[in-house]
Amino acid sequence: MTMLFMVQFALFTQAQIQSATLQASGLTCSMCSNSIHQALMKLSFIQHVRANIKMSSFDISFKPNETVDIDAMKNAVEDAGFFVAGLSLRTKVSNVQLDKDAHIELDGRLFHFLNASGQSLNGDVTFQIVDRGFIPTKAFKKNGKLTNMPCYQSGRTGTCCAKEAGRRLYHVII
Repeated sequence: MTMLFMVQFALFTQAQIQSATLQASGLTCSMCSNSIHQALMKLSFIQHVRANIKMSSFDISFKPNETVDIDAMKNAVEDAGFFVAGLSLRTKVSNVQLDKDAHIELDGRLFHFLNASGQSLNGDVTFQIVDRGFIPTKAFKKNGKLTNMPCYQSGRTGTCCAKEAGRRLYHVII
């Protein structure tokens, strides 16, 4: 019983996503960048967006104690007529132990670390979302080789994590 509690505790940690960098594709001018900027600023959990037109990227800061909706950011970019080509999240964690294909809960979301093996995360950590729709198709296929778990294709837990079946799961690399 004690061992089960320790395993569950190790897989759940309190951490708040502090900021993100979103790379967009399909931008051709400053008006495109402005469209994405405005779409992101409509999201209630976003505090500030700073556009980098040369890099087609957006540095995003979040309101403290607000729940960050990762899919809502992707949807806002797509609703503005563009695509997400990359999304990196920055969070602060305290002694999170990772193993290959580990599912870790951070800030109320479940993350599947694809390229971690016996690592311990501590302090400010940046990781990239590698789910379908967050990176180009070629990169999605390449990252699929990092795991044999079926949740990578669906973005949802299933047979790999029966007690969490059907829950949204974000696949990440460090």
